[in-house]
Amino acid sequence: MARRVKVEVASKKAGLSSLEPIDTTPFRRAASPGFIWLTVSLVWLFSLLPWRVWLPAPDLLLLVIAYWCLNEPRRIGMGTAFFFGLLMDVHDGGLLGVHALTYTLAAYGTLALSRRLQRFNSVVQCLHILPIFVIAKSASRLIEAWLAGEWLGWGWLWSAFLMALLWPLVDVLLQMPQRRLEEGDGGPV
Repeated sequence: MARRVKVEVASKKAGLSSLEPIDTTPFRRAASPGFIWLTVSLVWLFSLLPWRVWLPAPDLLLLVIAYWCLNEPRRIGMGTAFFFGLLMDVHDGGLLGVHALTYTLAAYGTLALSRRLQRFNSVVQCLHILPIFVIAKSASRLIEAWLAGEWLGWGWLWSAFLMALLWPLVDVLLQMPQRRLEEGDGGPV
C-alpha cells in the first residue's frame, strides 16, 4: 500500500499541471495583422526620405522586418523582405536586387535563429542579431564592390551596429500595444 501511495504522489508531481512557467510575466498577445502592416508601411515611407544617404544610418526598414520575422513569422517572412527590398532598390535607383538580397538574408537569419532568440530578452537578442545584420549587409557590399571594381569602405558596418543597438528600443515600441494591463495598473479587474 505504501508503494502505491508513492507511485500516485510521483505521478501527480510528473503531470502537466505541476509545470510552472519559466517567466512569470504575462505572455505577449499576438500582434494584429493591421498593426504589423501599418508599422512596416510607415517605416518604409520614412525610409524613402533622404536621411538614408548618410552611410552609417541604420536601415530601419530592415530592422522592423527582422523584428516582425522573429515575433510574427506567419505574417512577415522572406517574401515580404524580398518585396520591400525590391521597393527600396527601385527607389534608390542602384543595382536591382541589392536591398532585396540584404533584406532576404536578414529575414532568413532571423527565422533560422528564432527559436534561440525567443528565449532571451531584447538586450541579449541584440547581441545575437548583430551577426545577422553584419552578414546580410556584407553580402550586398561585396557584390557592389565586385561590380564597381573597388572596395567602398567599412562605413556600412556602423549601420549594422546601430541597428543592433536599436533592437531593444524597437522591441519596446512595437510591443507596447500588445502588452497586457496588469491588475495594479488601473486596468479592468
